[in-house]
Amino acid sequence: MVFFYFLAALSIWLGIQSLLNGIRYAAYVRRETARALPDYQPFVSVIAPGRGLEEGLQENLQALLEQDYPRYEVLFVFDRADDPAIQIIGHGSSRMARTIIAGPATDSGQKVHNLRVAVTEVDPESEVLVFVDTDARPAKDWLKHLVAPLADETLGASTGYRWFIPNRGGIASRLRGVWNASVASALGSDTAKNFCWGGSTAIRRSTFAKLDVSERWRGTVSDDFTITRVLKEAKLPIHFTPHCLVASVGDCDFKELFEFTTRQIKITRVYASNLWLALLVGSSLFALVFFGGFILLILQQILKILPPSFILPLALIVIFILGATKSFIRWRAINIPLTQYRSALNRDLLAHIFLWPFASLLYLYNAIVAGFSQRITWRGITYELKSPTEAVIISRVR
Repeated sequence: MVFFYFLAALSIWLGIQSLLNGIRYAAYVRRETARALPDYQPFVSVIAPGRGLEEGLQENLQALLEQDYPRYEVLFVFDRADDPAIQIIGHGSSRMARTIIAGPATDSGQKVHNLRVAVTEVDPESEVLVFVDTDARPAKDWLKHLVAPLADETLGASTGYRWFIPNRGGIASRLRGVWNASVASALGSDTAKNFCWGGSTAIRRSTFAKLDVSERWRGTVSDDFTITRVLKEAKLPIHFTPHCLVASVGDCDFKELFEFTTRQIKITRVYASNLWLALLVGSSLFALVFFGGFILLILQQILKILPPSFILPLALIVIFILGATKSFIRWRAINIPLTQYRSALNRDLLAHIFLWPFASLLYLYNAIVAGFSQRITWRGITYELKSPTEAVIISRVR
């Protein structure tokens, strides 16, 4: 028990550090969302790679065409001309939108291949490239807020992140949101530690060309991990823009939950093995202390196998309160940029307070599976991730 209490003390210390990070995150969100925008609105090319249909796709794509921004174009990129999503674009088309057929990928992930083709097709007047995912539903001022920080020419990129908004709800959908929330709050004021999220990133076209990002993408599956690495190697800061936390509206079942979360961590293992290792160790420690502590509590209080002690239940309560408090602080901060989803966020509050231990357990499962397999499936295409610069296509479903 002495060793267990040592691990519990370590877990509590880590929980305190995590809570402090949550407080700093909330303060940053409040500060940034209250700050006046720089007057920087150049011509922008928004590139949206996609493949197939998904929940809420029409609303997501339409949101890209209704941005409160003076001059921009939207390039929708697909691998084949008969993709059913193209029909949806046609129903909501505008003069600023173009559809590009990139063809099937051969030496990289399909999304990365789509992006590499699209950047060669942007308008000559374009000064900023913006990358967005088709499962994101940005607000009308999203583009304006994402591009404005690039008025500072010393910045490498401006980025946002996703926040899952369940439609019908359900445990799987809400657990996905809680799982994702911990990544969202990893962003903040430290531009050296921030990362680009491929679903909401803006970069000056000149910076993109100077760093030869398109060539660095060759052979990769992860556009965002790669562009983050390129910017960090160039020592260019990445600005997190809280106003560009975008809603990803939809539901999932448990099968989709495990597939999505495990795919993300498999990609993390290949492109940022240090983060995967930290996740494996951290989630293992938490599972051992928190869930293992409940087993010990049963042995103490019910089976009477171990001598009773007030320290064990107190430690478990403290660990839970620390995590629940951080979740609540993060939830309150998210309400600032996502005001239009206030009612949906209110419905999710209890999930964020009570499901976070299970999200940590899910992270442990993801990390363990990622330790044994580097094969992922995205939009019907299965890849073997050989290395950060080599992805082999195993199979493809139309």
